[in-house]
Amino acid sequence: MNPYLLLALAVCCEVIATLSLRASDGFSKTLPSVMVVVGYGAAFYLLTQVLKGLSVGTVYAIWAGAGTALVAIAGALIFGDRLGWTGAAGVALIVSGVIVLNISGAASH
Repeated sequence: MNPYLLLALAVCCEVIATLSLRASDGFSKTLPSVMVVVGYGAAFYLLTQVLKGLSVGTVYAIWAGAGTALVAIAGALIFGDRLGWTGAAGVALIVSGVIVLNISGAASH
């Protein structure tokens, strides 16, 4: 399977797990707590498969950047977390940094 597709799935699992962590209310709610464990487990399993075909620099840059940006945006939309223009600028810089890192070849295999 395409490693970039697996990486996208890993990021989605990590984002769902992180949002569920917030929703679990300190692991006091069962369903979100289960989603945390399953989501992170699936994300890390998928990452092990991705790392068979892509360099760790590429994988981590995309994983961290996309995950951070998506959680910040989803947190604002779902939980009403304040993002503001400086937060939005930060998200844009994270995404830009991942793009530049990958274009520069610094994270190439």
